[in-house]
Amino acid sequence: MDYTILIGGAAGQGIDTTVGLLERIIKRYGYHVFTYKNFMSMVRGGHNFMQIRFSDKPVTSYSTKLDMIYAFNQESVEFHKDRLKEDGVVILDKNISTDEDYIYLPLVETAKSLNNDKVASSVGLGAILNYLGLPLELGKKVLEDELAPKIFEVNRQALERGYELLERKYNIDKREDNNILINGNQALALGAIAAGCKYYCGYPMTPSSSVMTYIAKHANEMRIVVDQIEDEVGALNMALGASYAGVRAMTGSSGGGFALMVEALSLAGIIETPIVVFNAQRTGPATGFATRTEQADLRFMIHAGHGEFLRMVIALRSPEDAFYQTARAFNLADKYQIPVLLMTEEYLTNYNITHEPFDFSKITIERHLATESDVTEERYKRYKFTENGISPRLIPGQIKGQVVLVDSHEHNEYGNIDEDADNRVKMVDKRARKIDSLKEEIQEPWFIGSDSPENLIVCWGATYGAVKEAVNRLNEKGLSIGALIYGDIWPFPTNKLNELGRNAKRIIDIEHNSTGQLESLIKEFTDLKCTDRILKYDGRPLSGDEIVQRLDLLI
Repeated sequence: MDYTILIGGAAGQGIDTTVGLLERIIKRYGYHVFTYKNFMSMVRGGHNFMQIRFSDKPVTSYSTKLDMIYAFNQESVEFHKDRLKEDGVVILDKNISTDEDYIYLPLVETAKSLNNDKVASSVGLGAILNYLGLPLELGKKVLEDELAPKIFEVNRQALERGYELLERKYNIDKREDNNILINGNQALALGAIAAGCKYYCGYPMTPSSSVMTYIAKHANEMRIVVDQIEDEVGALNMALGASYAGVRAMTGSSGGGFALMVEALSLAGIIETPIVVFNAQRTGPATGFATRTEQADLRFMIHAGHGEFLRMVIALRSPEDAFYQTARAFNLADKYQIPVLLMTEEYLTNYNITHEPFDFSKITIERHLATESDVTEERYKRYKFTENGISPRLIPGQIKGQVVLVDSHEHNEYGNIDEDADNRVKMVDKRARKIDSLKEEIQEPWFIGSDSPENLIVCWGATYGAVKEAVNRLNEKGLSIGALIYGDIWPFPTNKLNELGRNAKRIIDIEHNSTGQLESLIKEFTDLKCTDRILKYDGRPLSGDEIVQRLDLLI
């Protein structure tokens, strides 16, 4: 079974609550869920919609074809009716008059009979449950778990009334439920917690804010300090202060907020203090589309900051990847005393997906801190010249009488300001030498699809799910197609690309930007060229369906 329900209406009509309840009911019944959210940046009005796709097999993308539209207003029907399958249905309140052959139910009327207009959405939810063959008792259990006690009873009654309004069409079997339901921001936050992050600070900016709220929710039990700072300039500086003091720290924002962090990012580079920063990309420039997705900050992240200093950039590909890569980022930042920058995007931050529980036993906390035996000189050299460029990092106050100096000016080995020309060259070279060791830890992109494919897709980040679905579908049709999905993206790995790209007839770049920023890296670091591009930059993510359609035109 592979079924997609779209629930649409204006902001403030309860769409998010309805979708949240329905996806949990379906998930608890043992089915794989993928929920795509499309909403405008307004508190009331506008047109918002969310799609729940569920299947007896794992799904990694949303579908462009719909089996059901549950519309809170007529606008939602008009916007999406052309996407209905031939046997698709539209459910709406009987007071929304159209000339079409839809299913009209007394949703508001039933809610008014319960003396609460707001529970009309629960009436509709009950109708959908019966139509799909999902048990009423499971629906009531989920309501009880998710809703506040003061509103549970009236919503329970609304659900029961709605269950009686529509005849059952499907009888789906219950399956074993061993999965979690999670989105990218929750997974990123969970990875930071697992890695031992003890200080998070930031300024709220869509779509990054839910990382802070998730960590704050668990701050007491996990003994984490969470600060909401006055702006992003202060956020990275405060996070660096915490890291200097020995605490694992993280901050994050969206592109505009990350832009404000750039001066402090250079500070991290010269004081060689480990820090993890994430950028939840949205459509720019400036405010752009505050609630839409894009992959337009790649070059910015790679080159942000004045002066030359080492950083690592990792693009997150899925919630699972976000969990493990975030934890890994803390270890790499600690080891090389550099900023590690995580790139996610609005689409990944917000879509919900079922997944087997993450394996916390795979997470190790690797602190690379100096001890008293590492300080061999009478006076501690914070920036000691070493063969690999990594100096022994001492936590202030750890050894009596030893001072840990840091300064934003160029400095000598002790941390004192030093404008000597020879010292400057030695310090720049010392910091740069770290890249040789870091390159040995860079992971090649994931590969999926046919061995030695004739058609090779290159992509990065959250395009992974849609590309994976498209590759599987096209290979089932007999095409020779594979895909490299980049996670570690700076320093740029080239081995797998050179291996597969030289034998491919086509190299197809797929990105959510207008300039092909990944393609520009391929041109810069290899002699390969992309033959084709699939670029989308309207703020909406590519689906597996769309990639299949566009590849059919190319191949």
